[in-house]
Amino acid sequence: MTATTTTTTAPPDIVRVAYVDLVVTDLDRARAWWVDLLGFHVEATEPNALYLRGYEEFVHHSVVLRQGPIPACARIGFRVRTPDDLDLAERFFGERGCPVQRVPAGATLGLGPAVRAVDPLGFTIELVHEMQRVEPLVQRYDLRHGASINRLDHVNIAIPDVAAAYDHYTALGFGLSETIEDTSDGTLYAAWMFRKQTVHDVAFTLGSGPMLHHIAFAVPESHNILGLCDRIGALDQAHYIERGPGRHGVSNAFYLYLRDDDGHRIETYTTDYFTGDPDHEPIRWDVHDERRRDFWSNPVVPTWYQGSVGVLDLDGNPVAVREQDPTERTVTVGADGLGVMVET
Repeated sequence: MTATTTTTTAPPDIVRVAYVDLVVTDLDRARAWWVDLLGFHVEATEPNALYLRGYEEFVHHSVVLRQGPIPACARIGFRVRTPDDLDLAERFFGERGCPVQRVPAGATLGLGPAVRAVDPLGFTIELVHEMQRVEPLVQRYDLRHGASINRLDHVNIAIPDVAAAYDHYTALGFGLSETIEDTSDGTLYAAWMFRKQTVHDVAFTLGSGPMLHHIAFAVPESHNILGLCDRIGALDQAHYIERGPGRHGVSNAFYLYLRDDDGHRIETYTTDYFTGDPDHEPIRWDVHDERRRDFWSNPVVPTWYQGSVGVLDLDGNPVAVREQDPTERTVTVGADGLGVMVET
């Protein structure tokens, strides 16, 4: 889509990335993976949907899993600071030529009124202020299991034009924490941007898109990730592990990437850093530095450079994917293996 560049409306005051709304093809199978294996708390159920949260989340949900015909990301949700920010959001995206919808309270369980828009990058996002408060579970250690999921930390999107994504989220008031770029010519291959005072709420990976690359959830400590790996090994389910465990150069986080039965890529994630100082300086990684993706320079599996699932528009239809080559991998590793897909 083509969006306008001259605008007069201030951006809505986004607090943080708040939730993702995903389509899965088998809700019972998804529950076994997300709840029984990974350890999410089930806050509510509907005949065709599950509402999940982590143990440090005090609002209704951070994940919605909906039964549907094909795996997809229906929308990415952001919380805004005040109800007036919904009016700002409607005008902000409207001035950019983006399709925009007002959504009444209760359209999604646990959420108040919202604004949905297809942003200039092709992603359906939802902005909401009111989120239902629920019982705090932060000290219910008797309920924790799996990876002991604390909270949604960030989403990573695959997009053919990282510079355009950076420009759009800068206009929305996001700060920049880290980049991957070619320091010889300034080509931007990836960027990490934040509203809450951590490394990121959203990141961009150069690749075919618009596609969801992964969703990341913070866990208390690295041993929670290692314990999940041991559990997966004991259950003879190692095919769910795509990459890791390891230590990122970018963000410094200890990580593990998994793919569920529908291909959704999930990162369990711990030990990034504070970005709240007003003079925070971004860290810029050269694309040829092998420590950027894994600080120990372990190789990255080829499938990781591909998006996990496509995205849906406001009417629930798949958004066309624009192919992108070369990616960061072809620059630093070579093109071999880029056509390999994960079987789901």
